[in-house]
Amino acid sequence: MNILVLGSGGREHTFAWKIAQSSRCGQLFVAPGNSGTDTIATNLNISVTDFEAIKEAVILNKIQLVIVGPEDPLVQGIHDFFLQDQALKNVAVIGPQQAAAELEGSKEFAKKFMMRHNIPTAAYASFTKANVEEGYAFLESLNAPYVLKADGLAAGKGVVILNNLDDAKAELKSMLVDSKFGDASAKVVIEEFLDGIELSCFVLTDGKDYKILPTAKDYKRIGEGDTGLNTGGMGAISPVPFATDKFLQRIENEVVKPTVEGLKKDNLPYVGFIFIGLIKVGDDPKVIEYNVRMGDPETEVVLPRLKTDLVTVFEAMANQTLADIDIEIDARAASTIMLVSGGYPEAYEKGKEIKGIDTVTDSIMFHAGCKNQDGKIVTSGGRVMAITSYGETYKEAIKKSYQSIENLSFDKMNYRKDIGFDL
Repeated sequence: MNILVLGSGGREHTFAWKIAQSSRCGQLFVAPGNSGTDTIATNLNISVTDFEAIKEAVILNKIQLVIVGPEDPLVQGIHDFFLQDQALKNVAVIGPQQAAAELEGSKEFAKKFMMRHNIPTAAYASFTKANVEEGYAFLESLNAPYVLKADGLAAGKGVVILNNLDDAKAELKSMLVDSKFGDASAKVVIEEFLDGIELSCFVLTDGKDYKILPTAKDYKRIGEGDTGLNTGGMGAISPVPFATDKFLQRIENEVVKPTVEGLKKDNLPYVGFIFIGLIKVGDDPKVIEYNVRMGDPETEVVLPRLKTDLVTVFEAMANQTLADIDIEIDARAASTIMLVSGGYPEAYEKGKEIKGIDTVTDSIMFHAGCKNQDGKIVTSGGRVMAITSYGETYKEAIKKSYQSIENLSFDKMNYRKDIGFDL
């Protein structure tokens, strides 16, 4: 079958890499793609939110399966767009419908969903510009640190954690009154701070049944020791060494099952990935957030460990036969280290030539913010490339990724040298 992947990052290159290995895959397209997808698929210069252009490409290229990588098109209703169009309604789309995509589109929606279905999470309250004074009072009722989250999509930068009450009040004003994150922070969710260690759980669902993929742990801060500004992710490992069988069973019973059942009870149609951001507080799993797609760079360590044919899995999801499939996982660990542009996550330069790509043999390079320019691979984004390796242990996998990075260079290249430091 002909398949289209929507997106342009490391996650989408990983999807394309895995799909291209399937005998079920005919022609593979990625829109808009990057220099990595360009070597294994046909890139289409189409925005992920230009639904009419996507429709034209799907019809022209006889595409039967669409995998939606990023959150924006899901929150804007691309799945609904396909279902409502006579020419597209029989094309399988992997990604939830718009009503269910609010789990990521609105922090408040997600918190209400968790409360309704008894899914363990932090206590919270939400505020708008109209009741900002009540927000200040709520902050005063909490102990530091203070967690403020822009309700809407803020490109992974809408969560602020502060230790000082006055700073937290100033930040709340900045988000609500001064529109720091635009419409995304017209409403702000304030949460109690949960002290623990984070991990990510990935669930596949066809709307009826579910399968759980390997856990992963990603590293969001730009600086060593988890310091500095939040980023889209600086590296990841899978599996998570502290997630014991007993703890994983609790995640399934207390979080995954009630989430999937809750979607059914609330009549929220869902065919796709559920990313559950978790924190282990003592021995208890608690949900920090939902994403309605795979994480990045967790995809770059989770999908390489999947031994089952990914296209067969997608077909089972689309046909609601997921229960009939066995998911086989590689026992090896995987790690990925993200190379980023100097200055990221703040201002950075583009167009820097990446050297040494042909010399890397022990790792898989998933292109993210890079493109072909006059026969050279150059940087085109903040997070440039994810270097993924296998190992018998996560430490061995991390070591291999760092050894591969020694062969790579571009002007002002930056990366974290301590991925896995806290394990």
